[in-house]
Amino acid sequence: MRTSPIKAADWRGVFPVPPLARREDGKRSVDFDQSQRLVRHLAAGGMTRFLYGGNAFLYHMTLGEYEDLVAWLNGFEDHHWCIPSAGPSFGRLMDQAVLLRRYRFPAVMHLPCGDPRDAAGLERGLREFADASSAPLILYLKEENNFGGDLEAGLDAVARLVHDGVAIGIKYAVVRKDPTVDPYLESLLRRVDRSIVLSGIGERPAVEHLRHFRLPGFTTGSGCLAPSLSNRILEACRAGDYASAGQVRELFLAHEDLRDAWGPARVLHASTELAGVARTGPIPPFVTPLREEQRARLLPVARSLSMELVRNSRKTDRARGRDTPVFLKAMAPRRAAFALVTV
Repeated sequence: MRTSPIKAADWRGVFPVPPLARREDGKRSVDFDQSQRLVRHLAAGGMTRFLYGGNAFLYHMTLGEYEDLVAWLNGFEDHHWCIPSAGPSFGRLMDQAVLLRRYRFPAVMHLPCGDPRDAAGLERGLREFADASSAPLILYLKEENNFGGDLEAGLDAVARLVHDGVAIGIKYAVVRKDPTVDPYLESLLRRVDRSIVLSGIGERPAVEHLRHFRLPGFTTGSGCLAPSLSNRILEACRAGDYASAGQVRELFLAHEDLRDAWGPARVLHASTELAGVARTGPIPPFVTPLREEQRARLLPVARSLSMELVRNSRKTDRARGRDTPVFLKAMAPRRAAFALVTV
């Protein structure tokens, strides 16, 4: 995996947040073979950043599983930027710091904490964790009160962590009805450089975040099914072609609607398997898997999104006068067969 320090240009990209496959073996042990299959799929779609967090159910991972996870990430290709998440509680962070310190991760993301907390206490704890793990942090702002009830004090703490080099990036994921109207984000951007703030809610608000707030990149869950399409959104935004970016985003919205309705992580876990990308298996407690009727409704949505990768690649190749890569030509029948046996 990549171990070199992160530079400003490294935030200008798409950051997939993949699920983590598990085996049907009674213990629901992590299936790194199937997880690697998903990584190969993402890399074939142009992805070089891999953020493991909520979609991988790291909140519910045992310490032994976490030890295996960070060892697996350490074995990624040299140009792959792997970002494990940690926490969210202080005790959990410090237990994981011992494991993280064995490797040279360029950054570790702190999972949002819902336990008793305030801005000064979180700041102190995160500084201790960063020191113990020898890794700079990515802060995850999922709700306005993630750094305590005093919102301005929380943003001040975030700014100090960034300015002191404890944190090098921020995943911003506060949901708004209109993502262009966000005083909290504006207040954050008055304190820290926008070049290190990622849009962290997938494709739905990404175009507005990149256009209106000039954020450098975005995270994606649904892009795990069609990674090159997520990259196409970024490329269009960087070219100032926001109309095209919006058109590609439309391809993701049916899947995003089901994730919003039924739970983002468990839908992505199921759709990755139903689309034939990888056999993801069971999910750990405290989350329940989708019901059979939900899986039946999800199947055509997941398959349609994954097949957009093939259709759009063929259109692009024809426009450029070149043949579609062999792996994409073979993808459609293989995925259809895989999906049929996983319903």
